[in-house]
Parts: sequence; C-alpha cells; structure tokens
Amino acid sequence: MSLVTILISLLGAFLTYFLAKHDKVGAIRASAILSISAYITFAIAGFNSELYTTLFFGGTFIGMSAPKRFGLYTLFSASIIFSILYYYFVPLVQSYGGALGLSAFISVCVCHLAILLGAPRSQKS
Repeated sequence: MSLVTILISLLGAFLTYFLAKHDKVGAIRASAILSISAYITFAIAGFNSELYTTLFFGGTFIGMSAPKRFGLYTLFSASIIFSILYYYFVPLVQSYGGALGLSAFISVCVCHLAILLGAPRSQKS
C-alpha cells in the first residue's frame, strides 16, 4: 500500500461526492462518468490502469453513499479505511470485484457505526 493508493481512493470519493450533488447527475451517473474518465486517464498515462481504476471505482462507492449520510470528515475517514482494507483483502478474496465491494461496504459500515456510537460527526454540506 502506498500514498498513491490512498490518494486515488480519496479522489474518487470526493469527486463523486461533489458531482453527485448536481440535480441532473446523481450518484450513479457521477460514479460512472468519473470511473470511465479515470480509466481513460490511467490508460493514456501508462499506469496500471486495472489496479488504479479499481481503487478509484471503490472510492466512488464511498462517494455515492456519502451525500446523505456523511460529511467531509467522515468521507475522508471512510476513504482511508477503504484503501487500507482493499490492500489487505485482495490476496484473500480471489477477484478484484470481491475485494472492492467488501472493502467499500465495511468502510462505510464502520464509519456509520462510529457515528451511531457517538463519534464526532462532520457537518453535511
């Protein structure tokens, strides 16, 4: 795991969070538009497009659930938890998709559970 993986998941989450707030876009369209754009960008740049696009796409999962539940601090925390979990789940789960969904789900659940148990909550913007 590196700082790049954390930054890519943060970028996916925050871009989706802000783009999903537009009336005509919504969360699903924001995730799709940004994921396709990220794949094209990573492929042109010559990076490992499969890994980095998967991380970005997982970050968009966090961003899709965030506008109604989370503020910016919680979005940031969930994205970091996602990138850490994803790194450790890829060897355990035999496909990228399984590790992606499991990591995103657990990171959102952990942050939501922390809020329910009284953790400080950032204001939703």
